[in-house]
Amino acid sequence: MILNRIPSLTESKKQFIFKFIEDLSKIENLKAIALGGSHATGRANKNSDIDLGLYYYEQEPFLIKAIQKIVEKYSTDKKSVVVDFYEWGPWVNGGAWINTEVGKVDLLYRNINQIEKTILDAKVGKWQSHYEQQPPFGFNSITYLAESATSVPLFDPNFILRELKELIKPYPKALKQNVINATLWSAEFTLAQAGVFASQKDMYNTLGCFTRCLKNIIDALCAINEIYPIGDKLAVQILSRAESVPDNLDQKVNAVLTTDILKLDKNLHLLKELFKEVGELTDGLYHPKFDTKSIFNR
Repeated sequence: MILNRIPSLTESKKQFIFKFIEDLSKIENLKAIALGGSHATGRANKNSDIDLGLYYYEQEPFLIKAIQKIVEKYSTDKKSVVVDFYEWGPWVNGGAWINTEVGKVDLLYRNINQIEKTILDAKVGKWQSHYEQQPPFGFNSITYLAESATSVPLFDPNFILRELKELIKPYPKALKQNVINATLWSAEFTLAQAGVFASQKDMYNTLGCFTRCLKNIIDALCAINEIYPIGDKLAVQILSRAESVPDNLDQKVNAVLTTDILKLDKNLHLLKELFKEVGELTDGLYHPKFDTKSIFNR
């Protein structure tokens, strides 16, 4: 059984998932089920939730009532939440939060047509970021590619999940170039504005610029290393083990974010140095859109 290959799952969790999948797989129009999240990526601990992706075609969705019925069967309290399609937003497009006998279980609806379109868009360099979708920095459409790469198929009679895994190979050159240029230009433009806010001792906007810039840098480094980012959790630690990253990346990020109102200029300098290092790692792929000095020194 494929669950035996997941060392982070206890025997009780494996047995629970087996029974749970057996019930879910009987739902009409539910085409595939995958184990996702930290258990699929090998980063789980004993307290990690069990994340299950439920895949359907847009024109033939399963019934939410069918999901509700199974959730009620396995829930250990009355606090479980089941929502309709796209009730959570355009990307994290619905699911359920359940408290069970083996801990928390999260169900995530996944529109196969939307995933396929997102992958095809990525192949020509198109991607999106939806800030309001989830904290801390929103939802990146490339996450669909990351999920396709790392998910563990538990029910896939038509090999849909296997086909998605093949579709994302190799990492698209157009996506790499577009992500690098979009994120590093955003970082460069943000740095210029951060200087203005720092000179005014405006902590709210300066630190906002710092975190925004670091997010851009992390996304750029993922593209440089041809990594599909599955989210912001542990992103810095994961990148620290990648091939093309600045030395002591995690320490540099922490240094930028550890400051007070009297040391903003120092932290801004550290951030500019980090940005410069990342720019050099692009091997000439990054080209700024404008000269920020001419914009902000007028």
